[in-house]
Amino acid sequence: MDRTAQLTSRASAHPIAYDPPPVPRSLHVRAVRVLEDNWTGASTVPSRSLYPHQWSWDSAFIAIGLRHLSPLRAQTELETLLAAQWADGRIPHIVFNPSVPLDAYFPSPDFWRSSTAGRAAGAPRTVQTSGIVQPPVHALAAWLVHCADPGLSRARGFLARVYPSLAAWHRYLLHRRDLGGAGLASVVHPWEQGMDNSPCWDAPLSRVVPAPARSFRRADLDHGAAEDRPTDLDYGRYVRLATDYRDGGYADGTAQFAVEDPAFNALLIASEHALARIAGELGATGTARHARAQRLTTALVDRLWDPASGMFLCRDIRDGNGTLIPERSVSGLVPLLLPDLPRDIATALVRTVRGPHFGLGATTRLPPSYDLLGEAFDPHRYWRGPAWFNTSWLIERGLRIHGEQEHADALREAFLDTADSSGFAEYVDPYTGEPCGAPGFGWTAALTLDLLHARPGDGVTSAGTGTFDMSEKGGNRG
Repeated sequence: MDRTAQLTSRASAHPIAYDPPPVPRSLHVRAVRVLEDNWTGASTVPSRSLYPHQWSWDSAFIAIGLRHLSPLRAQTELETLLAAQWADGRIPHIVFNPSVPLDAYFPSPDFWRSSTAGRAAGAPRTVQTSGIVQPPVHALAAWLVHCADPGLSRARGFLARVYPSLAAWHRYLLHRRDLGGAGLASVVHPWEQGMDNSPCWDAPLSRVVPAPARSFRRADLDHGAAEDRPTDLDYGRYVRLATDYRDGGYADGTAQFAVEDPAFNALLIASEHALARIAGELGATGTARHARAQRLTTALVDRLWDPASGMFLCRDIRDGNGTLIPERSVSGLVPLLLPDLPRDIATALVRTVRGPHFGLGATTRLPPSYDLLGEAFDPHRYWRGPAWFNTSWLIERGLRIHGEQEHADALREAFLDTADSSGFAEYVDPYTGEPCGAPGFGWTAALTLDLLHARPGDGVTSAGTGTFDMSEKGGNRG
């Protein structure tokens, strides 16, 4: 039996349909193979070697791709994650698989001690998790998964079951994490923002005394080159922040590190729009949520837009002055995803992503994670320059929302070519496409499938409509 036949046979067990619309068949099959290999039976790991558990925003992106293959499995991906939600509303960034040895990943469950240290915050007792969070892509993912097969979704009561969890998640971020008092959510650890090693964190982290090197063992270096990973000094600071947060019972108000990040908040706004759509599907009104999303967009512009840089910047809440951090990262381009941005700001973002600092379409094929002209730029080191596929997907979507179809088409083509040639790498050199990090990465494969199956222009509207149209016309095309 050849490989395609084997995949088709295996599909009946999971169930994944292998009958895509006319797309590059070999790329489709290879992307499916990655998701099959990373499937655990209830969720998808980002990487069997480097990341052997369930990660929060990874699962959201993976569900977005899985919806084209098996809407049921995409729903299961999100339901598994939400089953580990804490009573205070937070969705933990890792849900640990108890069958994985403790030394396979650090920080492991015995470091986080969620069921004991997180008791006051309502951590679940039956599953071990981390105590920090990741960007809130989940409501957006849930809405897109529903739209892939509305009949199945309604028959299973999918949205009715996930809506309360998603609403609680947003309440947590909008209330417990409004540490700057201006309406935006703050992250209390670099790992929460998802772009772990960004130079944006260098100044806030410089105030953190690192944990002693002897107090932890870096399992990541068993699977990745040291020159591609965070330095030992940075990792020691990550561990110190996580230790202090844990020992404080995962309370948010006293966090030593607190940053308002543009991508984190843009994804919260996009998910607020999606949650309004979900409310409407369930027979309620989404007007209040759309209005909240628009207020958050205004706050995002007021707090984080920097006209001189032509992009959004991070704000350090704990530096004594609450100042903007003068570093250009891809995070500051992600708000292009939002339909209610003032037109001049959207135009400036497009100019910036195509200009000398990011070089998209000129010197780079995918947007780098950090300023090409910045002193800290490194084309291979984790989030300090390499291009990532999830941020490229978000920017591709943003370009379409704001009517930049030609640029979006070029980015889509570059994304698919690079995902294919890199073996669905975790991230790549932005100039050459050389693969870095883990091969066979979950969200790379999933978002490849999304771009293969989604017709350009579906599910988005031009700017200025006051809505966020993610209606995915035509239902499931897988």
